[in-house]
Amino acid sequence: MADSDTPALRLDRVCRRFSGGGREIAAVDEVSAVVPHGGVTGLIGADGAGKTTLMRLIAGLLRPDRGAIEVLGIDVRRDPLAVQGRIGYMPQRFGLYEDLTVRENLDLYADLQGVAVAERPARYAELMTMTGLAPFTARRAGRLSGGMKQKLGLACTLVHPPRLLLLDEPTVGVDPVSRRELWEIIDRLTTHEGVTVLFSTAYLDEAARCRAVLLLHEGRLLAHGPPAQFTAPMAGRTFRVAAPEGERRRLQATLATAPGVIDTVIEGRFVRVVSDAAPWGGPPGIEALPAAPRFEDGFVDELLRLRGGAATPAAPSPAPPMPAAEAAKTVIAVERLTRRFGDFTAVDAVSFEVRRGEIFGLLGANGAGKSTTFRMLCGLLPPSEGRLDVAGYDLRRAAAAARGRIGYMAQKFSLYGDLTVAQNLTFFASAYGLRGGRRAARIGWALAEFGLEAMRGAAARDLPLGYKQRLALAASLMHEPDILFLDEPTSGVDPLARRDFWRRISALAEAGVTVLVTTHFMEEAEYCDRLVIMAQGRILAEGTPASIRAAAADAARPDPTMEDAFIAVIGAAEGKAA
Repeated sequence: MADSDTPALRLDRVCRRFSGGGREIAAVDEVSAVVPHGGVTGLIGADGAGKTTLMRLIAGLLRPDRGAIEVLGIDVRRDPLAVQGRIGYMPQRFGLYEDLTVRENLDLYADLQGVAVAERPARYAELMTMTGLAPFTARRAGRLSGGMKQKLGLACTLVHPPRLLLLDEPTVGVDPVSRRELWEIIDRLTTHEGVTVLFSTAYLDEAARCRAVLLLHEGRLLAHGPPAQFTAPMAGRTFRVAAPEGERRRLQATLATAPGVIDTVIEGRFVRVVSDAAPWGGPPGIEALPAAPRFEDGFVDELLRLRGGAATPAAPSPAPPMPAAEAAKTVIAVERLTRRFGDFTAVDAVSFEVRRGEIFGLLGANGAGKSTTFRMLCGLLPPSEGRLDVAGYDLRRAAAAARGRIGYMAQKFSLYGDLTVAQNLTFFASAYGLRGGRRAARIGWALAEFGLEAMRGAAARDLPLGYKQRLALAASLMHEPDILFLDEPTSGVDPLARRDFWRRISALAEAGVTVLVTTHFMEEAEYCDRLVIMAQGRILAEGTPASIRAAAADAARPDPTMEDAFIAVIGAAEGKAA
């Protein structure tokens, strides 16, 4: 047993490299840090930063190439089994058995962790109360929602009470309600059970919940300290500029190129501005109101210092403006759309319309039916009932013709990893029917527009995540579609790549491309012109971001965020306080 002076975790110049694609990647590069007992330490960084590799090294599932790791006073290299007996580790893809019930999954992990049969009833009852799964112990895991699966995975990890809990991005892909519930569980573990938690995440707002943060980027530790350490240097450099509902994206584009501005994002009814130094007065005629710095502001500033540039990338090539007569044209019409799987109704009489050039958001809790709706809109799944017109085609009769007018970007990178960037673009251009000079012109456009020329000969699988995202978006636009479907398009990418992505999407919408997007990033919902919030297959709320936020306002939250509004809508539907 380690003495009280021994930290929960000690990392000393830890390195781990991987070889692939003819090159060597430093997944973890000279990382040193000390994590004391108690509270939550955040492991923050975009996908590819090295978070998962470092977690697996700490858990003794990988061996470091160099350096030392000490967990609870135990040398991980010398005795990984002793470490694994004292910690809990929940990887990104936790191994639930979907054909087993909740109780049977608990029994399986209790067997694996050597929990005595006599101790199980009390521990199970505690875990089911903590996670809210008590009414569902007889339900098969495969029938749980995404958020409930995450909570069951956490319960299985905790069957044997650990002293150190490693959670690898447990909130990725879950809705805001489930994310808040997971954090309530973590707070209880640290406060009442004295568990030390190392929590990795790509959601930068979660850093504010942590006692300390380890900030990783491309395998290296950029900084280590309390969240305030990252926000303090931003004092006097963060502002908000009010914008009318329909003008926020245009105002953001204007402010992004103003002198002294390094970053702009849409934040509720404002555009948030970060300046390169204090003070900053803003362009003539624009009133800039001081705003409290956020962790993300400091993170972006740190990345910009490393990259030597501003968050504003080169502007996308201007497109011809959309004719005024086209602006009000309905290009997607959904009327009482229904989809059943046996006796289960996944989508229940959903109706809405989307106009040309709109960015339309499809939001919902896990299991709400939005993915099923999305697949029907793309022509990938036939509806059971209802009317569904896309780009002037009835999808019941002309799904193939409609798909020729649609671009689709999947949540997971779905291009061909063994093909080069240029070969992927050639393949998709050909698949969309492009030939000869037009195909060559569109490939040239994509390489130039998305900054891919220098990587045209690189295998797609070896690209950094931000460039994979660029390639996927470029491939979906090769045939100049009228409608673009985006399924969780920015999951895992760093804030700079996310900003670049949304500037491109905004420019497409201004040119008349209709965009449908699903996302769990509520701040991204603010880029939508209109959106719907779904639960249990039905639409609970529809309108502009401002109208949905206004409907959720009360005395306690007079100016709610979109996440507050989302939780309020879902909570009201479930008949409980948000």
